[in-house]
Amino acid sequence: MIYAAHWDHLGIGQPVNGDRIYHGAIDNASGVGALIEIGRTFARMPVAPKRSILLFAPTAEEAYVMGSSYYALHPLYPLARTLGVINMDILSVRCVTRDVIITGFGQSDLDDYALGAAARQGRIVKADPVPESGFFYRSDHFPFARQGVPGIWSWGGTDCVGKPPEWGVQARAAYDRDDYHHPSDVVRPDWDVRGLGQDATYFWMLGYDVAQAAAYPQWKPGSEFKATREAQLGAVAR
Repeated sequence: MIYAAHWDHLGIGQPVNGDRIYHGAIDNASGVGALIEIGRTFARMPVAPKRSILLFAPTAEEAYVMGSSYYALHPLYPLARTLGVINMDILSVRCVTRDVIITGFGQSDLDDYALGAAARQGRIVKADPVPESGFFYRSDHFPFARQGVPGIWSWGGTDCVGKPPEWGVQARAAYDRDDYHHPSDVVRPDWDVRGLGQDATYFWMLGYDVAQAAAYPQWKPGSEFKATREAQLGAVAR
């Protein structure tokens, strides 16, 4: 079971308000922080999960997912023995949420595990509200999907506990407008890190459940990646 979070951002680039460093605090230091803590959690468990866990921190996600693309073509462990990929990119730093967003919802059985993990937190799962943006095809789970391995990319939603109904939507829109892929994506004192903890726990439960399951997660009927996975597993069986 692979947990993925890209460790870098855009580096040094065009200055904005005098700052040339694209810090990438939310995108994607938030995901890397979760990756580290999930690893610590698994390492401290008195009984390890039935299947092994791989912590994967690729580079160059912002440059056409180059790092994860390389691994998917030159894997450390055979892809036919890889259950799936949980991609952690942009976690919630503004609030604790009642919802979880999944891009490409309905693609694979990983979504079913996500539903279970979210429910244990009292959260509901929603599909990406802007599927036309093509986010499913733009992050580190996608190169694995192209090779047949089920992948999921989800994040804390916008229904914030203790906030007005539209607060989370407005906060996310402000981030996308002002900070996403800008030097201003920095750690801020008004962050509510309980949201980070909530998301990290959700991801840990999701991956643990998959690692404990008797069967491999599969692509749903109609998924464009299903035939590749079936051929991959069929070749191993032969």
